[in-house]
Amino acid sequence: MTPIFNIKTKMNKFISLEQALGLVKDGMTIMVGGFLANGTPKRIIDALAASSVRNLTVITNDAGYPDRGVGQLIANRQVKKLYTSYIGSNPVAGELLNSKELEVEFCPQGTFVERIRCGGNGLGGFLTPTGLGTLAAEGKQIITVDGRDFVLETPLRADIAFIGASVGDEMGNLIYHGTSQNFNPLMATASDTVVVELGERVATGSLAPETIHTPGNFIDFIIS
Repeated sequence: MTPIFNIKTKMNKFISLEQALGLVKDGMTIMVGGFLANGTPKRIIDALAASSVRNLTVITNDAGYPDRGVGQLIANRQVKKLYTSYIGSNPVAGELLNSKELEVEFCPQGTFVERIRCGGNGLGGFLTPTGLGTLAAEGKQIITVDGRDFVLETPLRADIAFIGASVGDEMGNLIYHGTSQNFNPLMATASDTVVVELGERVATGSLAPETIHTPGNFIDFIIS
């Protein structure tokens, strides 16, 4: 995958919702932050759900709900493959999985997070005993170390990550409040293009450096 734009050094990162939507093409792989919609960039996901984009591969913690968040994309049949930890809150996802209209790769939540971290840090994967002897290890390489078996879990990366932040400045330095932090910081490191939706916009220089969770150099675009 190659970056859509190489503008990380540009001062003005603000784009409209329509421009953000225009970044997404059929067949792309996208990451979406959030946990049952908490921390999810609601405006951009609502716009994607209203668009004609199809055949997406989506990397997100859960299938959400059919009427909000990422769950809308699933309910609209816009997603062809889903990497996730949980789909039980979205009955449509279960129906599509059973009818083979949706391919789902389940990842235990700790494994899911670590695969994204590996993708963001340029690692080739990691070894874990989690999932041994279960469907989670099916088709994956088993490596023995000091007499113990481990599953080789490969990195997860995306063309675009859509993340939500509680507070951000004009350079894209971000702060997440409470559980909205969830997967957003890691996803900001593991995608070729990163788009953030802010809850509150503040002036550059107003955030104490030690409070920043995601430095602005990871952020390509901010939805205005």
